[in-house]
Amino acid sequence: MIRTRAAGDTRAIAPVPRRVVECVVLCLWLVLVVLWELTGPLDEEGDGLVRRSVTCAAFLMAVGYLLTGVRRGPVRELREARAVARATQDVLLRPLPPGIDGLTLAARRLSVSHGADVGGDLYEAVATPYGVRIVIGDVRGHGLSAIGAVAAVLGSFREAAHDEAGLDGVLRRLDRAYQRRLRDLTGQEHAAAGGREPADPAAEEFVTVLLLEIGADSDVRALNCGHPWPYRLGPGAVPLSAVEPLPPLGAFPLPDGLAPLVCGRLLPGEALFLHTDGAEDARDAAGRFFGLKDALVRSLAGRPPGVPVSPAHVARQVHTALLRHTGGRITDDVALLVLRNDRGGRGGRTRVPARSGEPAPRRSRTEPSRR
Repeated sequence: MIRTRAAGDTRAIAPVPRRVVECVVLCLWLVLVVLWELTGPLDEEGDGLVRRSVTCAAFLMAVGYLLTGVRRGPVRELREARAVARATQDVLLRPLPPGIDGLTLAARRLSVSHGADVGGDLYEAVATPYGVRIVIGDVRGHGLSAIGAVAAVLGSFREAAHDEAGLDGVLRRLDRAYQRRLRDLTGQEHAAAGGREPADPAAEEFVTVLLLEIGADSDVRALNCGHPWPYRLGPGAVPLSAVEPLPPLGAFPLPDGLAPLVCGRLLPGEALFLHTDGAEDARDAAGRFFGLKDALVRSLAGRPPGVPVSPAHVARQVHTALLRHTGGRITDDVALLVLRNDRGGRGGRTRVPARSGEPAPRRSRTEPSRR
């Protein structure tokens, strides 16, 4: 709709869409054809058939052009919208690098929303002066409606991971960012309800968060707020810890004392498998839960002795098994993240050889040749 501006109104007038111009031109063309048909001079017998044929051809051309434009317009707009959505998703949940500070990474994700890669799950890994820090989380709800909370948590983590010396400081920054998100959401709900108590208050919202820090000595430290513990992958698959997690962010205030849990050292060639609860809660048509641990064990089977765990292989195998179990009909967003320690000795520069099919880590210019 095109609106004129009142005096003093500085808002710009929207430009006329191209489709409107095309329709106007088409209407004028049809009007001219009809006028020529009605007002044309009477010629000799037989010319009426020619005139009617020309008129029909003109109408057919006009209708064909109109149908082509109607079809081409939405297709072009859909293609542009998908391109914008992909760019937005890559900025929000950007692809992880294949390697970071001696760790090899691989990730997979599934969203309930059709055509979207980003939903209520989040993950990120960054190299900081304090070690490699990883976050994985799950916002209450799924699909596109949870993207606002995902953006708040990820944006806060990407800053706090570099600024805070301890994981407790990072977690408190994430909690403050999420609390601001809840306050904004509460205000929007009250405004939409006309001041009445909303049917679904923001107080019921929460997000599970797992923070990991892998230091230069490959020791693993963690803070867990309601999230599933990762699996340590080596000869088998065992949970990283059995300690009861803290409540999710948004559900209760954080305790005054936050001491990161020391989970031991990640040995060279070992890997961690991080996931959201959508993987464990996935069911098949008969209502049976997905056996995540069994899928991990199967993905590790068949490796020759001494060959390290392949993050890309594990992520792909579990992803495929999950889709096969659910028949491709998932009911919750799923995020999978696998990281392997390619560092050698404690603090050393030696790297674990890459498995066949994986890119070998680049050797720095200062690293001596192994010829």
